[in-house]
Amino acid sequence: MRNTTILFRPVDENELRLIVEANYTAFPPRLPGQPIFYPVLNEEYATQIARDWNAKNSPSKKGFVTRFAVKTKYLAQFTVHKVGGSLHLEYWVPAERLAEFNQNIVGPIDVIAEFHAT
Repeated sequence: MRNTTILFRPVDENELRLIVEANYTAFPPRLPGQPIFYPVLNEEYATQIARDWNAKNSPSKKGFVTRFAVKTKYLAQFTVHKVGGSLHLEYWVPAERLAEFNQNIVGPIDVIAEFHAT
C-alpha cells in the first residue's frame, strides 16, 4: 500500500456496528458534541483506549481496535497532536470533514483486537 499511512482507531461496539453496516469502508458521522474525529498513529495507543476506556465504559463492556490505511497525500493537511506522552499521537479531523476523510481510506477497515471488561 504505497502512498498510504496506516492509522488506528479505538471504537466501542456501537461504532463498530456502524462500520460493519458500511461494509468496513467508512467511519460513522460524529455524534452531537463530538466535533473531532481522532484516528491515532500507533496500535499501542489505540489498545490503551480500547482496553482501558471503551471496554470499561461502554454499555457492552467491549472495546475494539481498528486499523486502516489513508492516502498520505490527503493526510498531510492535518497536524499530528501529542495529547499525553510520546505514545499519545493523533490526528484531529473536524467532524464536518469525516465524509471526505472516509473517501480517502484505501482498502477495508480491519478489526485487529477486541477487549472485554473484567
